[in-house]
Amino acid sequence: MQRRINPELDIVKDILEAVLKAQPESSFTQSLYEQYIERGGLSKRQLQGLYSKALKVKDIPPGKLATLEAIILRKQEKSKKTDVVSAGPLHVKDETAGKLIEALLAKYPQHKRVLFLKTKFDNNENLSVAEMGELEKFTKLLLK
Repeated sequence: MQRRINPELDIVKDILEAVLKAQPESSFTQSLYEQYIERGGLSKRQLQGLYSKALKVKDIPPGKLATLEAIILRKQEKSKKTDVVSAGPLHVKDETAGKLIEALLAKYPQHKRVLFLKTKFDNNENLSVAEMGELEKFTKLLLK
């Protein structure tokens, strides 16, 4: 939790108490107050709910509402789905492998191992170092 500048000043607690005073029957606000006291904080969504309740209360100063809004904006939003930022394509085909496969199949179209490697290459599967070595060995033996 972040260290506050003035620990005696607790805007969220003040707003919770003001909303509870204005709406004592609100079970939502009572629940938020209990959670805040127990845990020492609320989630972004809970704070947004509190903010919407606090807007309806006339006794809360606009400065405290603005501070609560700033707290909400500063909080990071948690989402259930993971956002994966893609820097580029997930699989980049190795063009040298593609050229070797095409050259070998042009001369020997029925070569079973090269056909297998071509299938792997076409299915966007990575060719291992050993398989790349095989392609280079076939190229040296068969194309010279």
